[in-house]
Amino acid sequence: MQHALLIAAACLMALLSTVGAALPYPILPPLFASSAANGLNTFMDMPPKLLLGVALAINPLGLLIGSAVLGPLSDRFGRRRMMLLASFGAAAGHALSALALVIESYPLFLFARFATGLLEGRSAVARALLADRLTGPLRLRAMSWLNGAFYLGWLAGPLMAAATIGFGVTVPFWIAAGALLLSAALVAAALPRETASTAATSWWHVARNEHSLNLLRHDELRRLFIVHLALTCGVTAFYEFYPLWLVEVAAYDAQGIALVTAVMCAVMTSVSLFAGRPSTVAPLRLASVNALGVAIAVGTVAAGDARVGMAAIVLFGLPMSYYNAVVPGWCAERYGGYGQGAVMGLLSTTFCLANILMAIAGSLLALIDTRLVLALGAVLAAWASWRLQGWHDELAADGIKEGGQ
Repeated sequence: MQHALLIAAACLMALLSTVGAALPYPILPPLFASSAANGLNTFMDMPPKLLLGVALAINPLGLLIGSAVLGPLSDRFGRRRMMLLASFGAAAGHALSALALVIESYPLFLFARFATGLLEGRSAVARALLADRLTGPLRLRAMSWLNGAFYLGWLAGPLMAAATIGFGVTVPFWIAAGALLLSAALVAAALPRETASTAATSWWHVARNEHSLNLLRHDELRRLFIVHLALTCGVTAFYEFYPLWLVEVAAYDAQGIALVTAVMCAVMTSVSLFAGRPSTVAPLRLASVNALGVAIAVGTVAAGDARVGMAAIVLFGLPMSYYNAVVPGWCAERYGGYGQGAVMGLLSTTFCLANILMAIAGSLLALIDTRLVLALGAVLAAWASWRLQGWHDELAADGIKEGGQ
């Protein structure tokens, strides 16, 4: 297959998968923060902010499991097969989410979002598809373009929600389901059939015994997991709670949140087009600098007023884009021997775990003040920056190159 077609197929899958994942961010905060009672914000008479936190956490919980197992499954049974199955399943999940909103069933909405997240773990498969078929500078650029496609989905999702929510709160979910079916058809046409490995006897065997978290048995990968988890906790604190901050501080509705999100994601997408260029700066050093940039942006939102905070939300996309261009490419080069699907799955699993942790912790802190969630995120990102710089210094002192082992 031509490299251009391969990259295009992976980026298309990334784009259309994140469109659906981004939909609830501008839709849910106004629903749960509304003074008008509905079946979502009055479930079991629990605090609406706590209900919102659970609703935000349940999709990443599915992503956590899906990211841990879909990558290794694709190592054994093929990237094409896993991408197709996951796309069809996620489309069904979006349809079920729409039904739950119609009947205002909070439990059904949670189930639908969990199932959708479980199958959206295919992002690890898309990254592995590029990691195991490309090398050198082309792999680095392709990883950056793939990140750009993910960011573009975060742009398209909120924009689509803002443009279509006037026709009904479920319309964006139906569009997302249709887009996933379209992506499945295009992937089926673009990717050749693969021969599954015979090393495992069943899907369950691979999911149970060869999931990405098995990589934590290795000291260096365990260190990567801890540092990356801290950084992604800072990032997800921002992603999950800046919409609520916009509701409380700037009195924004779903369309206003979507507009700010769209501008931020447009910045991230634009930067990603050139963030993957080769650099003479060591990867861990670059990651450290950009993690610090993330911490400053998130901290500024926590401490600033509406105008300063919205500027920081938009500028957050700069360091985040560079970080996401550097780290996956570095991991693919250094740890590819463990299986690209498993390695990319570990990165995705870490992000999902961070989503869950910060959704739960954040919903509790938000009962006091939403800015506390963002402040905690800034502290965690700053700690990750410090640890990444320390890791770089240790390798440099020992004369160890940061590239492949």
